[in-house]
Amino acid sequence: MLNRMLTIEIARVTEAAAIAAAHWRGRGDEKLADQAAVDAMRQALNAIVEMDGLVVIGEGERDEAPMLYIGEHVGGGKSWRIDIALDPLEGTTLCAKAMPNSIACVAMAEGGSLLHAPDTYMDKIAIGGGYPEGTVDLDYAPQENIARLAKAKGVPTAQITACILDRPRHEKIISGVRETGASVRLISDGDVAGVIHTADPVETGIDIYMGIGGAPEGVLAAAALRCIGGQMQGRLVTSSAEQKERARKMGISDFNKKFALNEMASGDVMFAATGVTDGSLLRGVRFDREHVTTETVVMRSATGTVRWIKNRRRADAGE
Repeated sequence: MLNRMLTIEIARVTEAAAIAAAHWRGRGDEKLADQAAVDAMRQALNAIVEMDGLVVIGEGERDEAPMLYIGEHVGGGKSWRIDIALDPLEGTTLCAKAMPNSIACVAMAEGGSLLHAPDTYMDKIAIGGGYPEGTVDLDYAPQENIARLAKAKGVPTAQITACILDRPRHEKIISGVRETGASVRLISDGDVAGVIHTADPVETGIDIYMGIGGAPEGVLAAAALRCIGGQMQGRLVTSSAEQKERARKMGISDFNKKFALNEMASGDVMFAATGVTDGSLLRGVRFDREHVTTETVVMRSATGTVRWIKNRRRADAGE
């Protein structure tokens, strides 16, 4: 089991990254915004003196430093052995353009509990909790998934909304969903938030997430969904021998395998996200002359706890 003190520590980590990124909000420079978030997140992680943390989902491979790379050790290394999946700035374009739903997010789990996914693509499908197991499946056509979800929810397909990344590769999925009469909410970036939104369709208006996005983001989303309840499947999409070799080094040899939610994130998992820009999940960082205000959600699978933390600090103060 994870130490409960991590509930506070993980929130500090995402708050630090979000504040650093928010200084670059709307300035049109994705790289500088991302680097600011990375630097702040690394510093906050290394300040957790009791944690022996291993980055299993990060910003890239070791030779891409100074990003938070896969295989990097963080924390003081004294006792708690923790696997870490992170995205210091989920939605770099959203932040650079001051668009909604950019967040800083981290998942922590007992050692060996998170899928070690390479930096490739992943085909994903996700819905919230409360539906019969197997309601949707990656191998079903979009039309069938919409029909099965509508039946399980007890509503006509016209009352279902699918969240899909706005990419040319998704044209068939989008047209398939619309054939059923369901609506599509296209997003330009930020598919971690897209998956999380399925867990609260009344608030977010999203019933299902479908399509191909980053594999690292898939593991982060799975960690969040493990905490709040839902169904998710993911399958790696590899387009080169180099990507397949990277996957093999991480222990993945079956490239047709559908990973279930508990295969991507198992055991005791914590997930935290802090808003960088305003969104349907979280409010973005607020600056005024004297204070900085953040909004963070922290979830834990072992207890099903979801904490909403609104934090205000002096603008001239550190953590």
